Amino acid sequence: MANSASGDSVVDRVVRVIEAFPEGTTLLQLSELADRSGLPLSSAHRLVRQLSEHGLLDLGAGGTVRLGLRLWELVNRNSPTLALRQAAMPFMEDIQQVLNQNVNLAVLDGWEALFVERLSRRGSVTNRARIAGRMPVHISSAGLALMSNQSRELQTEYLRQFADPSAKVTAGVVRQLLAEAAQQGYAQLAGVVDPDTLGIAVPVINSKRRTVAALGVVVPLAEMRLQALVPALQTAARGIGRQLGD
Repeated sequence: MANSASGDSVVDRVVRVIEAFPEGTTLLQLSELADRSGLPLSSAHRLVRQLSEHGLLDLGAGGTVRLGLRLWELVNRNSPTLALRQAAMPFMEDIQQVLNQNVNLAVLDGWEALFVERLSRRGSVTNRARIAGRMPVHISSAGLALMSNQSRELQTEYLRQFADPSAKVTAGVVRQLLAEAAQQGYAQLAGVVDPDTLGIAVPVINSKRRTVAALGVVVPLAEMRLQALVPALQTAARGIGRQLGD
């Protein structure tokens, strides 16, 4: 791919343009898009025009730019999480019917939990997890459930980031959280993301004994019904794992 004067490839610039849209925003002015992507206005306009020809972006009147339906179509049609979401949805719906609270599904991506599905209903507690949203592993029960079932080598690599004395959380604290989650078979975090909520998550393990996701709930902190919550989640997680096969 040809590089720009700054050394960026065309692919780099395309990614910067698409990533410039903040979460929950599908419409930007071209000038704002250029600023957010760090590109000259002329370069941003040229890329937007080319992407709009393929339906990935929509260039409207007055210099407005929208994410295109073609982008949504391609992502959803070929998403690597599609089979996981399809397998999980019936079990997530059952959990939500019983608890009447938030239910989420996450995968591990780097050192973050990436949420690929969420169910909520009116009256449920605040849930900071959003579909396609991310949370650091150590502040998410889903993240802890995922990381606690990874190899020792990966966990060691992950914990290195907390060795810096300036880190707000120490490696010892995170290591203890992971050990507890591994021993218990579930992870829980009370009042970390929101002071009034409790997050509980269990690993989803496929037939090859590989942890592929975490199934979690967010409930009011006053409802610490672990005896009922954990078995229900674990049963659902086993069902999802069976549906996934390999």
